[in-house]
Amino acid sequence: MVDYGLKDKVALITGANNPQGIGAAVALAFAREGAKVALVYKKVMRPFDKNKTDRNGPDRYYEANAGNADAVESRLREINADYLIMESDISSEEAVKKIYSKVLERFGKIDILVNNAAADDENGFDTIEKITAKVIDDTFAVNVRGSILMTREFIDHRRGYGRIINISTDASQIFAGQISYGASKAALEALTRSIALEAAQYGITVNCIAPGPTQTGWIDADLEKAVVPLIPMGKLIQPEDIAETILFLAGKQARMLTGQVIKVSGGHAL
Repeated sequence: MVDYGLKDKVALITGANNPQGIGAAVALAFAREGAKVALVYKKVMRPFDKNKTDRNGPDRYYEANAGNADAVESRLREINADYLIMESDISSEEAVKKIYSKVLERFGKIDILVNNAAADDENGFDTIEKITAKVIDDTFAVNVRGSILMTREFIDHRRGYGRIINISTDASQIFAGQISYGASKAALEALTRSIALEAAQYGITVNCIAPGPTQTGWIDADLEKAVVPLIPMGKLIQPEDIAETILFLAGKQARMLTGQVIKVSGGHAL
């Protein structure tokens, strides 16, 4: 069994109310390693059919993201995790400062930041012909501004150990059909490299995970049949696959690894 040296470290994770999501998987992975976890989420209200939430697909995904983090909290309790859960909006500078104040008041330090929260547009307005200024602003407000604000506060409150892990997408460089979302994630990858250079003087590493098609409750059976043939490893990525990579990047073994964008995609979008 690998010892990542994470016992009693404090991990701050955004985007964590979907029990099938990456944020939840990351929180549980850290907790099992003995880390303390602080979770941030924001409810995203989108229409869904309650009769279809018993199976994977957009309705299940939308229901999860419209709810609170009760299901995630229940799983943390089951493993006796030391945790803090907050509902907040990372696109707000004031809210970000309050997030850090609450975590520091509870745990006294923050060692690891996982910028997992993301916004996109589900109405098909993210193509060059349909895109609106609001879609652009809303997407970049969370994916770029929010991640920068969370990162700035992390560096301002550094305590000697620092790991920042951003979450992009393996299609960020070419994402026709979701151009503002893809562009925001490409910007996050560029920020990863730039901030890695600036933060290195403090001993803080900054890396990025770019997941391939990941089953977070969104991918229904029909979409899975269409997507899996595009993944050389022959199966969907699971949130746990992302979480295990993040554990490594957050751990002592990755102390000299910084400024990297790592695709956890089963060979998809290479």
